[in-house]
Amino acid sequence: MSHLKFNPRTLILLLMILAITALRLLVTFNSDELKFANFSSIGAVALFGGAYFKDHLKAFAFPLLSLFLSDLVLYTTIYKQYVDMFLVQELWTYLAIALMVLAGRFLLKKVNIASLFLSTIVIVFIHWIVSDIGSWYKNPLYTQNLNGFIDCLIKAIPFEIRFLEGTMIYGALLFGAFEILKAKYPVLKLQTQEL
Repeated sequence: MSHLKFNPRTLILLLMILAITALRLLVTFNSDELKFANFSSIGAVALFGGAYFKDHLKAFAFPLLSLFLSDLVLYTTIYKQYVDMFLVQELWTYLAIALMVLAGRFLLKKVNIASLFLSTIVIVFIHWIVSDIGSWYKNPLYTQNLNGFIDCLIKAIPFEIRFLEGTMIYGALLFGAFEILKAKYPVLKLQTQEL
């Protein structure tokens, strides 16, 4: 019979991800429909998962699951009219999130302001290029060639600026809060065997 061990670090990381993802829903539900489009916590969650979960499965699963659950709420409520676009566009967004987690794993081996800023810029670029494939591909508003894709990228710049702002603000909250908690509660520091 195996003994399951309680890992407070994993629990706190997961609760923080869920709390910051809930803020995504609160901001979206309490604003004009698309006013805060892309002002999202999901970039910060991807970096956070990549930086702090040493288990590869948890690092990818928790951020992707939080995005899926929040998307489920949004696409069954206020974004109901966009649900037909969900499958094509969101698959590219989920791929972008997975790549962002991967960037967090490589760029945030040591969390500090400089590495967090650099990784934020990198993931915004990843989000911009990868998620916009879903906006461009087979969209009659754009020609299906490099020029059409570039046009799509240019039109996405205001959304990516909001994504950058959201990632920076939510990232400061997530990373700052966890670093304060780690300093106050040493049990949250990475142990040699994280569950």
